[in-house]
Amino acid sequence: MPAPLLGRLRPHINRFRLGSFEVTSILDGVMEMDSIHPPFGIDRPAEEVAASAKANLLPTNRLENSFTPNLVNTGEQLILFDVGLGSSGRARGAGQVRQLLSAAGYQPEDVDIVTLTHVHPDHIGGLYEADQPAFPNARYVIGRAEFDGWKDGATIPAQRQDNRNLFLKYVVPLAQKMVFLEPGDSVVPGIEAVEAFGHSAGHMAYHIESDGQAVLLWGDVTNHFVLSLQHPEWQVAYDDEPARATATRQRMLDMAATDRLLVLGHHMPFPSVGYVEKLNGIYRWTPAAYQVGG
Repeated sequence: MPAPLLGRLRPHINRFRLGSFEVTSILDGVMEMDSIHPPFGIDRPAEEVAASAKANLLPTNRLENSFTPNLVNTGEQLILFDVGLGSSGRARGAGQVRQLLSAAGYQPEDVDIVTLTHVHPDHIGGLYEADQPAFPNARYVIGRAEFDGWKDGATIPAQRQDNRNLFLKYVVPLAQKMVFLEPGDSVVPGIEAVEAFGHSAGHMAYHIESDGQAVLLWGDVTNHFVLSLQHPEWQVAYDDEPARATATRQRMLDMAATDRLLVLGHHMPFPSVGYVEKLNGIYRWTPAAYQVGG
C-alpha cells in the first residue's frame, strides 16, 4: 500500500556553540500571509515589491512570517531573548516557545533572565501562561526608552493602541523585577545592548560575545530576508517610526556586512542564523552552515 502524505515537517530547535556560550534558537511558529504589499514597501508601487519577490524566486501573492526567540546559556545564566506570541498565537500556528523548552533541554523554571528587544506582541505575548508568569524564576531586562515610551503612550501610533494595552497588562506588572538598560549597558558580561530605535520607540539589538566569538541578535531590524533586508530604504508597515527605522536598518546592515558579523534575526528563516553580504550594492542574507560552532 502507498504510504500516506503526512504534510510539511519543520525543525523547531537549533543550537550552536559561541565560545563558551551556547545559543539555542526556538521556532515559536510560522504564519502565512496573503499579501506582500503591504506590509513591505508601502511607500513603493506594488509592482516594484512583486518584482523583487519574483527576482528572488519567491511568491508575489503570499509570504511566511516566522518568529524565533533565542536562549543564551552563559554557563552561569540562562537568558531568553523575547518570548514569542504565547497562547494568543496558538490558533494561528505560533506560541510554542514555552512548550518547546523541554525538547531543547530546559524547563521554564530554568530561565534566569528574560530580555526583551521590544514590546510588540510577538515578543511579549508569551510572558504569561494561564495568567501566571510563564518563566517563574526569571527577572527581566528591557531598554529604558522602550519601557518609558510605551508606559507614557504619547508617541505610540494609533494602530498600536491594542499593543499598548497588552504592554500595560503584561509588562508593567513585572517592572519591580526589571532592569532598564541604556545602549552600551550589559545584560550580563559578554552581552551588550545596541541602540536600534525606530521599529519601536526603544528597540534594542544585543551584541553577544564569548572567547572572541560574537553574534549580533538584531530583533526586528529587518522583518523579511528579502523584502526589507535587500531594500532597507523601503518603509515597512510594522515600523512605528518609519524614517528612523529605515535609517537604523541601513546602519545595522552596513555594520553586519562590513564586520562580517554572525546574526540572529527574529524573522529570518529558521534557524534564523546567518550573515549579511553586500553584493553589487545589494544586501543579501546568507544562512549560516558549519562555520558556526558545534
